Amino acid sequence: MNAEKRAKKTERYVCIHGHFYQPPRENPWLEAIEAQDSAHPYHDWNERITAECYAPNATARRLDGERRIVHIGSNYARMSWNFGPTLLSWMETADPETYAAIIEADRQSRERFSGHGSAIAQAHGHIILPLANERDRRTQVRWGVADFEFRFGRKPEGMWLPETAVSTESLEALAAEGILFTILAPRQALAVRRFGDTEWLDASSGRVDPTRPYLARLPSGRSIALFFYDAPISQGIAFERLLDSGDGFAARLRNAGSPRPSGPELIHVATDGETYGHHHRFGDMALAHALYALERDPHVTLTNYGEMLARHPPTWEARILENTSWSCAHGVERWRSDCGCSSGRPGWNQAWRTPLRDGLDELARTLGAHFEARGGELFVDPWAARDDAVRLLLDRRRASVEAFLAQHAKGERSSESDVLRLRLLEMQRHALFMFTSCGWFFDDISGIETVQVMTYAARAIQLCRESGGPDPEPAWLAHLARARSNTGQGTGADVYAKHVLPLVLDLPKVAAHYAISSLFSEYPGHAPIHCYETESEEHRSLAAGRMKLGTGRVRVRSVITWEEQTVAFAALHLGDHNVTGGVETTGRREEHAAFHASIERAFHRADIPELVRLIDRHYGARVFTAKHLFRDEQRRLMALLLAEAVEQAETAFRKVYEESAPVMRFLADLDIPVPKALFAAAERALSDEIEVLLESQLRLDTARVLQLVEEAKERHITLDRTPLEHAYRTRLERCAAAFAAAPDDPGALGELERVLALARHLPFEPDLWKAQNALYRVLTSTYRGALLRAPTDPAAAAWCRRVAALAEQVTLRLP
Repeated sequence: MNAEKRAKKTERYVCIHGHFYQPPRENPWLEAIEAQDSAHPYHDWNERITAECYAPNATARRLDGERRIVHIGSNYARMSWNFGPTLLSWMETADPETYAAIIEADRQSRERFSGHGSAIAQAHGHIILPLANERDRRTQVRWGVADFEFRFGRKPEGMWLPETAVSTESLEALAAEGILFTILAPRQALAVRRFGDTEWLDASSGRVDPTRPYLARLPSGRSIALFFYDAPISQGIAFERLLDSGDGFAARLRNAGSPRPSGPELIHVATDGETYGHHHRFGDMALAHALYALERDPHVTLTNYGEMLARHPPTWEARILENTSWSCAHGVERWRSDCGCSSGRPGWNQAWRTPLRDGLDELARTLGAHFEARGGELFVDPWAARDDAVRLLLDRRRASVEAFLAQHAKGERSSESDVLRLRLLEMQRHALFMFTSCGWFFDDISGIETVQVMTYAARAIQLCRESGGPDPEPAWLAHLARARSNTGQGTGADVYAKHVLPLVLDLPKVAAHYAISSLFSEYPGHAPIHCYETESEEHRSLAAGRMKLGTGRVRVRSVITWEEQTVAFAALHLGDHNVTGGVETTGRREEHAAFHASIERAFHRADIPELVRLIDRHYGARVFTAKHLFRDEQRRLMALLLAEAVEQAETAFRKVYEESAPVMRFLADLDIPVPKALFAAAERALSDEIEVLLESQLRLDTARVLQLVEEAKERHITLDRTPLEHAYRTRLERCAAAFAAAPDDPGALGELERVLALARHLPFEPDLWKAQNALYRVLTSTYRGALLRAPTDPAAAAWCRRVAALAEQVTLRLP
């Protein structure tokens, strides 16, 4: 929809902004998110919130009066938004379909809003810019701009300030990089005046008129536009159930502003994007309905900030209230003091925030001094190299890193000096990430967000040591020791020792993971392990009954810093979870070979005490167990080790159920309760068999599934819903995707019909979301053409009838 078609005789504009962001959750040594139990049944919180919010807003539903889906489309294409760069970096790999939809939505918004894309940038690492030093502010803004240009293929017009935390210096940093506007809360305005007036009007305490843009003139002579969002409506969206009704949401926006505006008015709101689907279930649908209604309302015009600024530049200027934010009534104190902002747990305090901030500030100064001194020897300009190092985050391929080093390196290059350069840059990356705002936002220093920023600090400390710098950890721990946990976990130093130090990783520990895993999985000659590459130089594997022994040498290389080591290892599995072994990097190849020969001789004799003694004596501090595996691999290994026991248990449950089924039927006829043990066996047996059928790669035996479901219903057996819901959803999504990819394939159509036919018989409400998306694509493409051919083509008519029946089952309205 181009600008001409959108032109309306109105001076009222509406813009809805969503700040989509998640704190970074990656293990800093692995560059990967490990399993988070609190996000169950999802692997981690990024995955869960993507399923509940980010993906649904890319395929938002609009329903008719009969609650049938009449349209599936992107909310992002019609609103204003920013995505945190670290979130998009994760999504690009973990959910490329949603990532691509977000990038495409910005392209569509440029067509809709006169060439102005709805995406705006964000200061990269979500740090509180007013509390950062000048260099860190500059790097954060430059990284945010570069990340945006890399993903969206254009320069950003606007930039979101994390927590909308603002200061004159922060605005200067944005304006210096060509940012045209930012968005603030109304209580962040101090005073305003019309262009040409000499007297400033008090706009504090939220008295600013949010319906117009303002210009902030900066001491440097630069300027930047400011949009102060409508606080009452934004509050209603986030906390007052305004999203319960799409019509009510649209009406609230439509009716805001002056009854008879004398000039253009912008009604605009800003909330966390997660409001639309994660915090408020079906919020994405309410948003879709409101956007649709507003787009067709002759009295308002949907817009975004870039288009509004181009059409109606500021005629007023504003001064900001320094060091303020949208989420702290005390300015920016939430991120450095016990200001009173909390979730209100009785007896708790946030006094730990100050020592955490003080400790990180001192650590950052130490790291910065080392980077400047050592980096000055290795880079033409170390701080310019850091500003440009976002290129390395966006593209880790060797050719890209080589080009970066060729541009910024000073002096002779060698493999050793390149490793040192990359270590220094990584040290600075984590020195920036350790100030991520979420570390201070919640109630206790033991919270996962605060532990996360401490892991970045630990990684930065390690890199400082490894690059020849001082050891800043004692001073860091002294600060943490002053911070008291509210949860009985002692001091911040205790939390650090318990939750952070066990994560610290080096190349031999990666080799230990490789060694244990190689007992249960056959690694190829070259294999990635998260952000490491492994190359097997030698590997021998022996087995005797349930025992396994693996010995060898593996070369481990970091994709991030290019450091590499060859590590010799021996790993012993004694059965069940009993794994031990060791790694070493010193000594000659002949010594390793001699030791491996001695341990193999003990293995052939089945001399377990001698095996354990040899490993302990030879490896010393480098002995490891299954506890040293990375978390996801631990779970995979435990599932593998327990597979036989689980299978035996399932067989036993099935046997018990089959033998007791006649008695259970007789008890039911007599209205006598079935013993709990028999009832549990029946529940497990039936659930397991249905799950196996659903997960089968063969043609689904729907008759058997229906028989088992009916059997459970007749005997009042409650099936285990969680695994069955997952298995059915996965099967349905696979079938729907296969049909959407090949609509003319009768096999794909038939399998989808069979799987969908089960839905109304299952003891739970199936998740049809991805199936609806796939079928909607068919309805809006292949189906339309077939429908035109149907009057003269019996095959096309028959196909259309079958597809229409599928659409009916997933509540899609036919086009």
